[in-house]
Amino acid sequence: MTADTVFANARVATLNGKTPYGLIDDSAVAVVGDKISWVGPRTAAPAAKETVDCEGGLITPGLIDCHTHLVYGGNRAREFEARLKGASYEEIAKAGGGIISTVKATRTASEDDLVASALIRLDRLIAEGVTTIEIKSGYGLDVETELKMLRVARRLAGERPVDIQTTFLGAHAVPPEYTGRADAYIDHVCNDMLPAAKAEGLVDAVDGFCEGVGFSPKQIEQVFMKARDLDLPVKLHAEQLSDLGGAKLAARYGALSADHLEYLAPDDVGALADAGTVAVLLPGAFYYLRETKLPPIDALRAAGVPMAVATDANPGTSPMTSIILAMNMACTLFRLTPEEAIAGATREAARALGLQESHGAIIPGKAANLAVWRAEHPAELAYHIGDNLLKFRVYKGKI
Repeated sequence: MTADTVFANARVATLNGKTPYGLIDDSAVAVVGDKISWVGPRTAAPAAKETVDCEGGLITPGLIDCHTHLVYGGNRAREFEARLKGASYEEIAKAGGGIISTVKATRTASEDDLVASALIRLDRLIAEGVTTIEIKSGYGLDVETELKMLRVARRLAGERPVDIQTTFLGAHAVPPEYTGRADAYIDHVCNDMLPAAKAEGLVDAVDGFCEGVGFSPKQIEQVFMKARDLDLPVKLHAEQLSDLGGAKLAARYGALSADHLEYLAPDDVGALADAGTVAVLLPGAFYYLRETKLPPIDALRAAGVPMAVATDANPGTSPMTSIILAMNMACTLFRLTPEEAIAGATREAARALGLQESHGAIIPGKAANLAVWRAEHPAELAYHIGDNLLKFRVYKGKI
């Protein structure tokens, strides 16, 4: 079959998991429609209607940011200043700041305002080769605003050439109107908010914040049971600030991912491995909060737990919209290898979204989402700080 396009004269990092980076020298990638049809040596490339000369550049899968809070109102620069003056994350939250301050700004913002502000952040990620992104709700904490956030996320996919996965995060914090009534709020999440999001087709997965300043494992399990009833996959913010056993809970429900994991007990790593749950590492939040407790990387690696890397783009604890910087931080702060970091923003990030069959590697049959770089070797992508090597991005076979 004649290909629609062949991207030739390149080194291809297929991320096929079989050889280091899945590298193929002097190679090409063929595309038919919006799918990869062939990858291999340039001299064996199939005939094509169009051939694109990549000028010796590096081709990788399009990058995937599998954990973001990209839609929100306002910012929290004043809280950043307060933390630098000694206030802790918990102290700020108890004083009405933290997530709740963003909730107030998001509730008052219009849908169009939220689209406009989110597009600025989305464009920064796209400019770094991102072709797939996950966006969470969780700054509404009422039915109207949670649905508004999810509608905005869906709209963004129509505004830009990018795949967007939506995650319902109603169990992010207790809103002011439910102060002292966390159990009643979880009932509201399960009985009203989540079913409404599902009914409108706005949710691809369900998340929660299992933490002392969030919700208990018992409360999160109630959300997970409702998600199971609605046939929705789950994921979890777990063990970021303390060890509440959230990762074990996530594994028990076959979660797509458990995210953060700084306080994950090494003894609990096996549960993630057995469940096939991806560990999503978020070095931006670790850096921004000046944390010192590292995730148990060696234990995760030894157990074969897939490790993804994401920006955690959010207004309070990781106002970062650079997946390239996240990869560098994963190496410098968490001691991932460059190969692990790049796989974490492609192959394993796809797995964390349940998209491993269609995204994350350059393999025939997968989505023709590619990034072409001014680089000779994939390690360069994690090596640079503040340098974007992207030549061009391919989405569904189109530059």
